Amino acid sequence: MIKASSIEALKQQADIIDILGNYIELKRAGSNFSACCPFHQEKTPSFIISPSKNLYHCYGCGVGGDVIKFVMEYEKIPFIEAVEKIAELSHFTLEYETSHQKPKQHTEEYEIFERFIHFFGDTLAKEPGILAYLQRRGISAQSMRDFSLGYCGNSFEVVKFCDQLRLEKKNLVGLGILGQSDGRYYARFAERIIFPIHSPAGNPVGFGGRTLRDHAAKYINSPQSQLFNKSKLLYGYHIAKEFIYRERTIIITEGYLDVIMLHQAGFRTAVATLGTALTQEHLPLLNKGEPKILLGYDGDSAGIRAAYRASFMLANLKKEGGVVIFQNGMDPADMVQKNQISDLKELFSHPMPFIEFVLRQIPLQFDLTNPLQKEQALKQQLDFLHTLSPLLQEEYKALISNLLQISPSLIPTKPTKHQENFPSSRSSKPGYSPTLYGNGGLGFLHQESQLEELIIRYILETPSLLDLALQYIDAEIFQHQKQAFCALLAKNLDHPSLIGIRINPKLITTPHGFRNELRLLILRYNTSLLNSIQKERALSFEQKSFRIRKIKNHILKLKQGELIAYESFGTF
Repeated sequence: MIKASSIEALKQQADIIDILGNYIELKRAGSNFSACCPFHQEKTPSFIISPSKNLYHCYGCGVGGDVIKFVMEYEKIPFIEAVEKIAELSHFTLEYETSHQKPKQHTEEYEIFERFIHFFGDTLAKEPGILAYLQRRGISAQSMRDFSLGYCGNSFEVVKFCDQLRLEKKNLVGLGILGQSDGRYYARFAERIIFPIHSPAGNPVGFGGRTLRDHAAKYINSPQSQLFNKSKLLYGYHIAKEFIYRERTIIITEGYLDVIMLHQAGFRTAVATLGTALTQEHLPLLNKGEPKILLGYDGDSAGIRAAYRASFMLANLKKEGGVVIFQNGMDPADMVQKNQISDLKELFSHPMPFIEFVLRQIPLQFDLTNPLQKEQALKQQLDFLHTLSPLLQEEYKALISNLLQISPSLIPTKPTKHQENFPSSRSSKPGYSPTLYGNGGLGFLHQESQLEELIIRYILETPSLLDLALQYIDAEIFQHQKQAFCALLAKNLDHPSLIGIRINPKLITTPHGFRNELRLLILRYNTSLLNSIQKERALSFEQKSFRIRKIKNHILKLKQGELIAYESFGTF
């Protein structure tokens, strides 16, 4: 049996918004959230969730209760199973009356991280030099406690601590606490300030470390593991989330110190990515509570590039918010340290909208005194503009006209690329509707442009696939995404078409799907080529017959699962 006290503790810790957000789409409604009730059919949301009370109620059908009842009713599972499900989602350790119950997954790992957080904290207290550095950076003693800052000394001390606790060193290597070289164990974060990293539910899952010495890397994070995925985590989110729900704003920065100092100055919704750009994998956290998203990035080239990519993604997702770029080598932590709080408030109150930021950045890559380069700038701006709704396209035509000093008549609007590339099943072309294809393949015969985008998406995710692709295809096979593929070949990864492909949620890759999709692309090309040659009147009967036989032979091999290089019309 699960202890009653443990169930009550789970109810207190489990975030009803987090849990229900895994099942239904939630919308902010004042201090509450609303949704279309999952227990009866309705078009107008009448299902209300109260974060403060941790309860839900439907004013349409009358159902209501706490998070446990919701999971029971939604998944049609018994009470105990629902409790264990919620505990797993919340990373909560349940306590059982007997020792024969199901153990909680990751409990031991969380406890190990907690022990090292305390150990590193104790070490920091004994290091006056490190404490002095943190104080010079403006970090208060309270902030050090709130964020559980610590210090990792030399490897000997850390390994000795592991031995005292009789911890299995091999497991600590897997958690990224220790490293191993030539059969010897060492502290992975030796001589670094420690920033514990937590899951959204508040469980410790890894560390970030900053060196003050001449180590090769200034910052390092825990390695990727089942618990630690830096592309899905945001530093400080477990502390900031209640303020994010309340204020409906999230500030995303680049560094641990930025987060700590912003919280210290009253900006309690600040979080940071973990040495990576903001990606689609962060969206589940960014969608919770539908907050306005503010990007607070450095003004160096890396910061501008990260802000550009994130803005492109967020603009396409129609997210509210904008970008704040910190100039003159300053960052949020510096401004808090210099007591420029009012300036920070002013900056965050007037961010540059994501769309405007992208449109302003593109021309900076070109010499606009050169007409050909100005034309290229316009082309990239239009590539991005045409991913937006017709209304937004009209709104931002004037900005492009002003930036490039051209007539608005040269800036056409058109249906969004999203509409072109992903039409509804009613408007799909015959032969390219999403039908099952073969057995053992990816499962879908993709529409023409989407298939080309998917090939490019695979290569963006796994660059080594480009060598394989070039054995069978070149840019000429792309009928819709030739510009994007050429940008990929030129390693122009900030090209709007590539960013659009990178963030497109409808492009789903699988571990072994690339060869099959490549085969489908070549098959589609050969099928189109066969139709063209059959209609060609300039060829003699012998020429046409030879080419038709050769193409049909290629099509047969491709349909049988063989991957063969495509041949352009001119090579036949």
